Amino acid sequence: MKAIGIILAGGKNHGLGPLSEKRAVGAMPVAGSYRAIDFCLSNMANSKVQKVGVFTQYNSGSLNSHLSSSKWWDFGRKQGGLFVFTPSITADNGFWYRGTADSIYQNLDFLKSSHEPYVIIASADCVYKLDYNKVLDYHIEKKADITVVCKDMPKGTNLERYGTVKMNEECRIEGFEEKPLVAKSNTISCGIYIVRRHQLIDMVEKAAKEERYDFVRDILIRYKDMKHIYGYKIKDYWSNIGTVEDYYRTNMDFLKPETRDYFFKQLPEVYSKVADLPPAKFNTGARVKNSLVASGCIINGTVENSVVFREAYIGNNCVIKNSIILNDVYIGDNSHIENCIVESRGTMRAGSEYIGDDGIRVVVERNDRYIL
Repeated sequence: MKAIGIILAGGKNHGLGPLSEKRAVGAMPVAGSYRAIDFCLSNMANSKVQKVGVFTQYNSGSLNSHLSSSKWWDFGRKQGGLFVFTPSITADNGFWYRGTADSIYQNLDFLKSSHEPYVIIASADCVYKLDYNKVLDYHIEKKADITVVCKDMPKGTNLERYGTVKMNEECRIEGFEEKPLVAKSNTISCGIYIVRRHQLIDMVEKAAKEERYDFVRDILIRYKDMKHIYGYKIKDYWSNIGTVEDYYRTNMDFLKPETRDYFFKQLPEVYSKVADLPPAKFNTGARVKNSLVASGCIINGTVENSVVFREAYIGNNCVIKNSIILNDVYIGDNSHIENCIVESRGTMRAGSEYIGDDGIRVVVERNDRYIL
């Protein structure tokens, strides 16, 4: 592969509410056994990108722990590897990352010490599969300065938190709006870019001198009339988990046979850090219908249309419907959970009831654990 990878995983997210108070968005659990960043890392590995840098910052503890060994994505090699960069206070710099462009600038040595001619930049909060080689071939064919991976969103999609693009017949981007109140196009940027390495260094250094820190606003939008910026459209599954509603919807999508088949059965595979846990145990009286139940779980009650993550315990006579139960949650007997996301390591006392009547309810419980 003629490119190195950069994964932007340092930003603070407000859309996930309490779910992002203790973890980075890239560390959010997805589909029972994965973290959000696993999809981007797997795409890098499957595209034969040998050298990948992950830029972390906000609530990076669990994310850094997840990335502590590169072997799970096959980056543990002499040539290349997986590198995790956090902000460093130096004699020349006293700031944390002030934006996506600034995070690249503060780690510019990573780019300057590489020899690959191209850079793939991606975010850590999206669920998708993509062969970056196809995007790179398109980038070279178009003689583009920057290529932006795009997707046409269905009518009625709220586009306020996306960057929307407008392309001509040759797919050159003529208009770029960041988080518009009234979108003029339903084609969004997926937060995936390919750019020549030397050109990226020049643009980032110039932006830093002018105290400009955002990659989209201060590079993409600013240079759209000066550089050849093209869009590459994808049609397969892609989802951003930046809000509670989108996070819930994305996990619920894995209950659909076509989504499960696409990610779990069709090549290339999605890789993750493997936990040494026993298989899920379904005790007498357990009823599970159209749900994902991860390893290490113990199920005694009823689970319908739900995603249950690792090491969760569901007590006797419990009813769990249309919900996401995150890692290491204990739910006491006779509890009813519906239309909810239950935060990890939570403890529900016996007889608890949480129902999201007006939308998805995020439940955070920190009770001591009682075996009732």
